[in-house]
Amino acid sequence: MTRATIRDVAKKAGVGVGTVSRVLNNNPSVSVETRERVLSVISELDFTPNPIARQLSTGRTLTIGVILPHLTMPSYVERLRGVQNALAASEYDLVLFSVETPEQRDAYFDNLSRTSRVDGVIIISIPPNDEQAQRFADSLIPTVLVDAYHSQLNSVVTDDFKGGRKATRYLIELGHKKIAFLGDYLETPFQPSMRYRFNGYKQALVDEGIPFRSDYHVEVENERSQSCEMAKRLLQLEDPPTAIFGGCDIQAIGIIDGASEVGVRIPEDLSVIGYDGIRDSEYLGLTTIQQHLFKSGVEGVNMLLGKLSQKSHEPRTKFIPFDLIQRDTTSPPRFEP
Repeated sequence: MTRATIRDVAKKAGVGVGTVSRVLNNNPSVSVETRERVLSVISELDFTPNPIARQLSTGRTLTIGVILPHLTMPSYVERLRGVQNALAASEYDLVLFSVETPEQRDAYFDNLSRTSRVDGVIIISIPPNDEQAQRFADSLIPTVLVDAYHSQLNSVVTDDFKGGRKATRYLIELGHKKIAFLGDYLETPFQPSMRYRFNGYKQALVDEGIPFRSDYHVEVENERSQSCEMAKRLLQLEDPPTAIFGGCDIQAIGIIDGASEVGVRIPEDLSVIGYDGIRDSEYLGLTTIQQHLFKSGVEGVNMLLGKLSQKSHEPRTKFIPFDLIQRDTTSPPRFEP
């Protein structure tokens, strides 16, 4: 008697193979009614999944590897939510590789580009170097970069240079000329987008004939508390800024904390703009550049699934548009700068 297959289960239950796979893997995206129907058919057909045999016979693991840094940071979590949401509608499961150091990054890049542990890879906010990108390209494992770019690989990005310039121009149009930039370290193996935002900030100043002031540029860890302390230093300068561009929303929120601690009112005395569009920015009424983090994760999966189904490995880049969201933390300066 022929053993039942996953396709037999799917056909009898009236669902797709991916749904049966998600039931077998206890994926919460399947409704209770569908789960019970699939489990009933599994019992009726006496179906026993054999993942090892499945991989040997098909050469597929039905898993997608996601490599990303600093899992606790809101912007990365929001992108990961988009990835999970998009994968829930597919037959693939997610395997997460969280990176905290360059050594971990190199180890994961090397391992996943040389083995068949996953069918595809999504790399979030960690740009590979030329050698690493070439290994992924040569491996024929479909790979998509999200919030990072390399010409050898597929990517989903926001134009952070234009975003940084737009944020700064908005402050200039309000009447500000004393504009500081408080952002993450520019020389970092992670989140290269901060350099583009900073360069966009500088270009906006050049466009309007406003001199760049090195004392108005602060590099600090992407943390609220450290951003708070550095914002207080900026605001206690002999000639303090009337506006501060936070390189990300978390840092902008830290700037607001610092202003409050030294008695600087927002937006009356100081305008603050952030970047990312995380949920807390809406709760706090923060003016920000919203770069649609969730959508970028979804688009990364869509691009990867397209590559998996088409078996095409020609690299392409998709740009996710951004929006300037005007809220309560920006206004014209009280006095002429």
